[in-house]
Amino acid sequence: MSGSGVLLDHSRELTMETRVFGRTGMQLSVLGFGCGAVGGLMVRGDRRDQERTIARAIAAGVNYFDTAVQYGNGESEKNLGRILQSLKPPNMAVGTKVRLASGDFGRISDAVAKSLEGSLTRLRLDRVDIFHLHNAITETGGGEALSVRQVLEDVVPAFERLRQQGKTRFLGLTAIGDTTALHQVIDARVFDSAQVVHNMLNPSAAIALPTNYPAQDYGRLFDHTKPAGVGVIGIRVLAGGALFGSAERHQIASPPPEPIGSGKSYDADVSRASRLMPLVQERFAASLTEAATRFAISHPAMGTILVGMATPQQLEDALAAVAKGPLPPAALDRLTALRQGFVGESR
Repeated sequence: MSGSGVLLDHSRELTMETRVFGRTGMQLSVLGFGCGAVGGLMVRGDRRDQERTIARAIAAGVNYFDTAVQYGNGESEKNLGRILQSLKPPNMAVGTKVRLASGDFGRISDAVAKSLEGSLTRLRLDRVDIFHLHNAITETGGGEALSVRQVLEDVVPAFERLRQQGKTRFLGLTAIGDTTALHQVIDARVFDSAQVVHNMLNPSAAIALPTNYPAQDYGRLFDHTKPAGVGVIGIRVLAGGALFGSAERHQIASPPPEPIGSGKSYDADVSRASRLMPLVQERFAASLTEAATRFAISHPAMGTILVGMATPQQLEDALAAVAKGPLPPAALDRLTALRQGFVGESR
């Protein structure tokens, strides 16, 4: 029995695959638990649903939980901290993030330290396993984006001080921004973890995109993370919900989020996602979300993927999908053929 009186239900337990996470030595479940605001369960969900869903995830072998102060202005961290303190699961890994405002760029070290202190208080933890930089990275910076120089000369030393103080085990970044800049930062081999956009609409972290394909080309980012020993966390694996194949959203989900790395609009992503339905019609997968989840774990560079949830059932769906394993080669070939139809369209 857990400390909260929530019984961890092992009766429906599936064998969860784990993968070594880069050079960290951590063994992370291939399915991670996304505590973000898009699905909304950990920000706006019912407390009992939150508790039941996390207990179920732990019983099924999920051992990585990913949050950020931006998710519900600290609500996600508070809810995750409350539940993990109650359940006290062994061998859990927790990651959170800092997003620096442009006004903080002149005092990055102080702002980073203050952000992590607040996160640790809300999470009821002495340290996190991974602390991720959540800003976009570009070659020269500007606006809310950080330059490569700022990341390497200011952010990394600040993160390293927090590691030396025992407040984080590993350093991470969210790999959004300019492709060339992301390659430079990963090639510097100072980060242990990268959150990488990888989904059926944009597979460019893994493979070369055709010319005139309507998405950001991440330039085979996995070819950089692997030699650098950087563990990969797959993000936007459902393209913010577009890979449900429907524009309909759950009542506690966020409004459609801005696409990252794919189309210019959420509607464009939904439209293209619907054109991948032959994967379901031809029985490569039972649903588009199952196909998307299994696609995301198909590349060996992937460590763990994050699937955001609005309901406990969406966790069950994700567990069932990863239990089926990666998509078979024939499905990947069919997907490549379907994506050819997007070439030449405006992003």
